[in-house]
Amino acid sequence: MADRVLLQFLGATDSVTGSRYLVESGGARVLVDCGLYQGYKVLRDRNWRPFPVGPSSIDAVVLTHAHLDHTGYLPALVRDGFSGPVYSTRATAELSGLVLPDSGHLLEEEANHRRAEGTSKHAQPVPLYTAEDALRCLLSFVPVEFDQAVELPGGMTATLVPAGHILGAAQVRITAGGKTLHFTGDLGRADDPLMNPPRALEPCDILVTESTYGDRSHPDVDVESQLAEVVTRIVGRGGVCIIPAFAVGRTETVLLHLARLRAAGRIPAVPVYLNSPMAVNALAIYRNHPDEHRVAGDELERMYQEVIPVRSVEESKRLNERGGPMIIISASGMMTGGRVLHHVAAYGADPDNGILLTGFQAAGTRGARLAAGERTLRIFGRDMEVRAEVVQMENLSAHADADAVLRWMKALPTAPAMTFVTHGESQASDTLRLRIQDELGWKARVPDFCETVDLRKP
Repeated sequence: MADRVLLQFLGATDSVTGSRYLVESGGARVLVDCGLYQGYKVLRDRNWRPFPVGPSSIDAVVLTHAHLDHTGYLPALVRDGFSGPVYSTRATAELSGLVLPDSGHLLEEEANHRRAEGTSKHAQPVPLYTAEDALRCLLSFVPVEFDQAVELPGGMTATLVPAGHILGAAQVRITAGGKTLHFTGDLGRADDPLMNPPRALEPCDILVTESTYGDRSHPDVDVESQLAEVVTRIVGRGGVCIIPAFAVGRTETVLLHLARLRAAGRIPAVPVYLNSPMAVNALAIYRNHPDEHRVAGDELERMYQEVIPVRSVEESKRLNERGGPMIIISASGMMTGGRVLHHVAAYGADPDNGILLTGFQAAGTRGARLAAGERTLRIFGRDMEVRAEVVQMENLSAHADADAVLRWMKALPTAPAMTFVTHGESQASDTLRLRIQDELGWKARVPDFCETVDLRKP
């Protein structure tokens, strides 16, 4: 009889953030992803609770990609006792070297700001973790190649295969106790202008799939035409076009489209400021991994040629006094923190300006509230009215939509014993579950938070 294999869902079961999956076999524990919760306060509060299992009891971590909702809790896990290896692709390790210290810095900055302004419920607010914690956790990373089988404790193995989505993103295949578990991570799009498509799904016993866009399809629109129209309209009236964008992945896609539009003369020649040191530094990592994306070296360089990098806090502050017309690209993509909040605070009250939301906005984030039509945001402990034009372009998303996920699954000749639908809002996950059952005839369900499944009877 095969060894017992347990799968515990420690995150992303009722949310599109906080991805954490624990596999137990042969007396060992392996954590797939170690993400940060974002969005609603009830979810963010989970970041502050003790990890559901003792960090020191986990033998290894395997990462799908570098976004914070998949990696952002790692500094706290290491600080609190995890001492094993963290396996990832080389690009994910390099990008994590940018993303995680930046996250720690922003958390420290927010705690200091709240302390200075007196806007925290706590007399002495502290960050979830520090930049130093993040730097320390980077020492645990062990980069591996795509398709390289990695031996794990307990007789398990892990193999990373391309997922598209962002640089270094992987699907994770784990063999344990005679079972093959396949974790999609975040699946990219077959038609993504920047990244290569995800690898086709191979046979597996258990499939754990994301469902970010499980209840919707991407609009059938020409992205560059829509982007040109929005940008031209905002800067044409002398406005500031603020584009919140994730420093890794979304920013590069936006820069690619803007560079092509500028070259074709389809948008006005106004200054484009990239207020994200992390995104500027990511260029070198894209240069290091040309086989993982579609953009040739000369075009990659052109993406940055006419962009003005903003590195220091002082330069960022001066942008808020400059006025339009101009374009500012700054993180975070869902307006959960970062420099973009200062720009929204400076320019959001003026109807001549605009805020362009690029892709998915998780429930409970400021971006989601704007996309839903709300026009009062709480920023730095104060309520601010937003009169600027708000536009959401979902077709800039780097996630496969529901139709694409189903096509990707449909190519599999034999159904998994069970498909677990995770990493989506509740409606999105359940809608995709129903489609998997009805259209593919597979067994599928949405697991509960912290549920443990014996994979002999999933």
